Amino acid sequence: MAALLTPGNPPQPVVLEGRTVRVRPLEIGRDAAALFAAVQDAPARIFRYLPIEPPATAAVLAEQLGDWQARPATLQFLFEDVASGRPAGTASFMRIVPEHRVLEVGFVVMAPWAQRSIRSTEAQYLLARHVFEDLGYRRYEWKCDDRNAASRAAAERLGFVYEGTFRAHMIVKGENRDTAWFAMTDADWPLRKRTFEAWLHPDNFDAGGRQKIGMAGMGAA
Repeated sequence: MAALLTPGNPPQPVVLEGRTVRVRPLEIGRDAAALFAAVQDAPARIFRYLPIEPPATAAVLAEQLGDWQARPATLQFLFEDVASGRPAGTASFMRIVPEHRVLEVGFVVMAPWAQRSIRSTEAQYLLARHVFEDLGYRRYEWKCDDRNAASRAAAERLGFVYEGTFRAHMIVKGENRDTAWFAMTDADWPLRKRTFEAWLHPDNFDAGGRQKIGMAGMGAA
């Protein structure tokens, strides 16, 4: 009981090093232009379900990121390729509630070149490991527009459990949003960690970088 009464620490800016990807605090002045260039191949698709419109210029994206980072209980990270430093995407810790040791990962944007790659999975692993092992949080949430099939599939592949859909939950860009809720808990984490690490192991990839066994085959579900 005493442990449940102990609040967690608010997450702080941190650098998380992986084999293929580095997760670090997003710095608008340093990163906005490169991130803008990285997402230009498919801006309409990438930003379809985010609360911002596709940015027309790097300056617009910088302004949007500034507004996002100014939100309460929000900490934004950049994913970058370890070898080249090329931006692979971004994600945020948000709706952080230290007294309950709960937070959400959201505002996930992956550059087209990094989507469905080891980098995107390793970045999510690094964040989840930090939440459970470094911060000692109890619950890690993923929420998305119920129509966003790609986000729903990503959540389930990464080991988040679907918990239900909040109907008429929000109005986003003038449209109704039913929100699908997913979560992973500290009780889930030991198995999820083994699954992540088995999938990420170099032996699971061929010479062309293609996976040999998918996450589902590792027992994430």
